[in-house]
Amino acid sequence: MAEYDYDLFVVGAGSGGVRAARMAASHGAKVAVAEEYRVGGTCVIRGCVPKKLFVYASHFPEYVEDAGGYGWSIEPGTFNWSTLIANKDKEIDRLNGIYIRNLEASGVKIIQSRATLQDAHTVKLTADGSSVTAKYILIATGAASFVPEFPGSNLAITSNEAFHLQALPEKIVVVGGGYIAVEFSSIFNGLGVETTLLYRGPQILRGFDDDLRDSLAHEMRNKGITIKTESDITQLKKTASGLSATLKSGETLETGLVMYATGRNPNTAGLGLEEAGVELAGKGKVKVDAYSQTTVPNIYAVGDVTDRMNLTPVAIREGAAFAETVFNDTPTAVD
Repeated sequence: MAEYDYDLFVVGAGSGGVRAARMAASHGAKVAVAEEYRVGGTCVIRGCVPKKLFVYASHFPEYVEDAGGYGWSIEPGTFNWSTLIANKDKEIDRLNGIYIRNLEASGVKIIQSRATLQDAHTVKLTADGSSVTAKYILIATGAASFVPEFPGSNLAITSNEAFHLQALPEKIVVVGGGYIAVEFSSIFNGLGVETTLLYRGPQILRGFDDDLRDSLAHEMRNKGITIKTESDITQLKKTASGLSATLKSGETLETGLVMYATGRNPNTAGLGLEEAGVELAGKGKVKVDAYSQTTVPNIYAVGDVTDRMNLTPVAIREGAAFAETVFNDTPTAVD
């Protein structure tokens, strides 16, 4: 009788977890993956893919406007937000199905449940209360967007909710200066929403080339986006027509919606990691070495949950390196 139910149990079916699971199975391991939502992770479900669909939708008004210069006479049409949302959901369902089929074809068991650690080798499945054991456990739960706490912060949304809005607001305030905040500001603006972007620093896109930052901010303003730098919200209040945002300058903005895009935190809360002996660091990230091994020898972590370089291709590579290290006797570090 086997000592454990599985050779590998993966918590989270995002890009890194899926790659690790499939590769470990290809090396002969008995593998299971637990996922409480849909398979595919941030990029597929609530990140790159749906965001790109929104970006494409927001470009069409400009395409129609430019068509006249190429000899086309096109009457401006009408935009239906509900249709975009429905078609976005269909595409995500399609991709989710592909991920599931690929895992099953690799011999990986998919368990639709939240999973938490009871100890270094035992995982509890909240869907039915059962427990399973594994020789190795891989944490691949990604990261989650958040709204910082301040009076009325519960009235704000993040990009997660933006993908499921029932209707477009007439006005929106986007808070943040990174690429997610910039992209969503441009999306809403392109779809006809009066858009204001707030950033607490002196210029958007910190860390990018200064010429790019300045020229992009200039073009965004040319397109009608209001950018307020060195600015932040200190209070949100609900009003009869929407929301009232008080800025640190004392200025008040009346808007229909406030969306925060001020970063993401590793998704480790309530997983039982510390109880199992796994050491966490700043923002709750899982502390790992160059081979993605945690402070517990048989528990590893890959992807955004480690807060190293939070990019889908990096998570995929980390998952592959883990599988090579643990199940193919080829120690592989990701630099």
